[in-house]
Amino acid sequence: MPGLSEKDLQYFKQRLQKRREELRAIIHAELVSSQQEDFTKLAGEVHDAGDESFAELLRGIKLATHARELEEIQDVEASLERIRNGTYGTCVECGDHIVYERFDAYPTAKRCMTCQSRHENRRGGRDATPSL
Repeated sequence: MPGLSEKDLQYFKQRLQKRREELRAIIHAELVSSQQEDFTKLAGEVHDAGDESFAELLRGIKLATHARELEEIQDVEASLERIRNGTYGTCVECGDHIVYERFDAYPTAKRCMTCQSRHENRRGGRDATPSL
């Protein structure tokens, strides 16, 4: 199975670099915004338990969003490093080529579909082979 061409690598490199810049801008804007919105302070100022719970929920949502964006930027950086060292397009588990269509849908992919399925089954605590 053929790997990615040099043209493909450049295309994905540009997409990854663009996404990295988008994520940096989003994270920066959220950090600036979070300095203006202190949900902990808001929770302390309200006297209703429902309002306090809502303020904590908002704070939790913001933290989860930050974590997801930080994880994505780490994946983008790792993909750019794989491009630099010549391993982008190769599954980190089995060494097979990852198909173009997978990268087109998910440019930070590091596993082929077979290995990714196994990885997700292991992470979910499920056995790869269903049983009764």
